[in-house]
Amino acid sequence: MSNSSSSTGSVSGTATRTFEFGRTHVVRPKGRHQATIVWLHGLGDKGSSWSQLLETLPLPNIKWICPTAPTRPVRLFGGFPCTAWFDVGDFSEDAPDDLEGLDASAAHVANLLSTEPADIKLGVGGFSMGAATALYSAICLVSGNYGNGNLYPVNLSAIVGLSGWLPCSRNLRNRMEGSHEAARRAASLPIFLCHGLG
Repeated sequence: MSNSSSSTGSVSGTATRTFEFGRTHVVRPKGRHQATIVWLHGLGDKGSSWSQLLETLPLPNIKWICPTAPTRPVRLFGGFPCTAWFDVGDFSEDAPDDLEGLDASAAHVANLLSTEPADIKLGVGGFSMGAATALYSAICLVSGNYGNGNLYPVNLSAIVGLSGWLPCSRNLRNRMEGSHEAARRAASLPIFLCHGLG
């Protein structure tokens, strides 16, 4: 199954942009459906690349949803357009975060998971920029809202990140401090991170 959709992102005080997400590919479970994981590709890739790989894994009880990011100009590539979950200029802690793009992508992921049956465990994972987006979804879950203040609607059971980074790391402490509920949610969320060398 594949489809495409759009999502709207907004940040208080700025114009709202509409993001056109590409095709979504679904790998149905071969056994009893116990979990659904949205798997997010890296910068410049597409969902179909990962759906082909995930279909070969010996994980018969998982449904994989592999969306494709919007095509947008990316500052890292001098404004050249490619598929990207959000805009990025560099990977330093001082680089500005594209909260509007991150929020739109996290909302798209939540929307994809919102129709899953109540007894199914839900997760988000990804590679590179997809891993960063999965980690941002975890931030939204534990803080209870997106960066724009809207409530985060999905209860995630796990996060997986391969060769990614934590976006919005400068603001994370501010979002988490003083919230015992956020600390409790963060402590109870399984997160699996892997990163290769150089």
